[in-house]
Amino acid sequence: MGALEKIAYLTGEYPRATDTFIQREVAELRAMGREVLTCSIRQTGPEHHVGPEQRAEAAKTFHVLKAAKSPIHLLKCHWRFLREDAGRYFSALRLAFSTNPGGVKNSLYQVFYFAEAAVLGAHLKDQGVVHLHNHIAKSSCSVAMLMSEMTGIPFSFTLHGPDIFFAPDHWRLDKKIEKASFVACISHFCRSQAMGFSESATWAKLHIVHCGVDPKKYEGAKPASGQKLLFVGRLAAVKGLPILLQSMVDVEGASLTVIGDGPDRGDLQAQTRDLGLADRVDFVGYKSQDDVAEALKNHDIFVLPSFAEGVPVVLMEAMATERPVITTQIAGIPELVENGVDGFLVPPGNTAALTEALKSLCADTKLQVKMGKSGRQKVTAGYTSKDEAAWLSKLFDGYISNDPPMDVRPGGTA
Repeated sequence: MGALEKIAYLTGEYPRATDTFIQREVAELRAMGREVLTCSIRQTGPEHHVGPEQRAEAAKTFHVLKAAKSPIHLLKCHWRFLREDAGRYFSALRLAFSTNPGGVKNSLYQVFYFAEAAVLGAHLKDQGVVHLHNHIAKSSCSVAMLMSEMTGIPFSFTLHGPDIFFAPDHWRLDKKIEKASFVACISHFCRSQAMGFSESATWAKLHIVHCGVDPKKYEGAKPASGQKLLFVGRLAAVKGLPILLQSMVDVEGASLTVIGDGPDRGDLQAQTRDLGLADRVDFVGYKSQDDVAEALKNHDIFVLPSFAEGVPVVLMEAMATERPVITTQIAGIPELVENGVDGFLVPPGNTAALTEALKSLCADTKLQVKMGKSGRQKVTAGYTSKDEAAWLSKLFDGYISNDPPMDVRPGGTA
């Protein structure tokens, strides 16, 4: 097996404005000379195509559900694999039933996953794909696992969290780890959770592959020197924005730009008005990757007060821009942000601690500059999309050729 084996990527929705790191990973693999096909269970809406990159990716992505809606095509795909290897076909069917979390609705979903698996498998076989990689280990990963069982095409997946760790039994994380060639965990914290939900015999194939950014894209920003705050993320309760808005009341002179959208936007805007912050907080909706990079350069401090995260890529982007960050001391974030060095870590949901961190950093421009430089050094040393894609590519080649790396990280590094 050579270094340029054709692989495919699968997610539930691709491309999405909130998952640009997956698009960067695919782009880096392609830049290395590897052919990567992109597949998505569902088609993303136009609100996610916020730049030319997303529109181009959407146009060339294979959509499983769209193809499966043709009854004739669906039956042909299933007949193909039943005829080629009935043993594998029925093994996949048994796996679909044995991983059913129970209930009528979930049972129906398992039937859908099994149906979609044949459609995906036929597309991959026709395209000469030798390995499938999945991002987000939930429903799309269930399809990937069943496809692999049915067709013999191996699969791997990137495990992010945190939501899947709230329901690992429902998503049968144990079985997915068992069946996968390998698992790319985004942090030590993520890997430890995977170890807790799997047999020790599988731990050797749990590797750490950071999500990454291109530091060159964030060069040239003027040093931070003020009280212009920036938040980028989905407008949902888990991101902690109500806490940030409450803290803003006591941080005089600070302004906040909110990039993103989501189900809580209306409530958050109402809270902003109720707190008397309407002239200091600006909700601007989704923005393209380039727009976010420009916004980071034009703000002084990045704030992400989430209650649950993996390792947010937007934190890496802020740090690459030499912006100090204020975020919460949860999950894998402390592996990226060192408290008092790259920014401040505060307890999640603690308004007083967040307010104090905001006041301290807004009042000290020298500290802003110092933390910003430290943050960029951290990202360039261990979180670049190019280096992480090279490590992931090495894992692909190793597992495809049955000679996988034994290191958790490249060269045994932490």
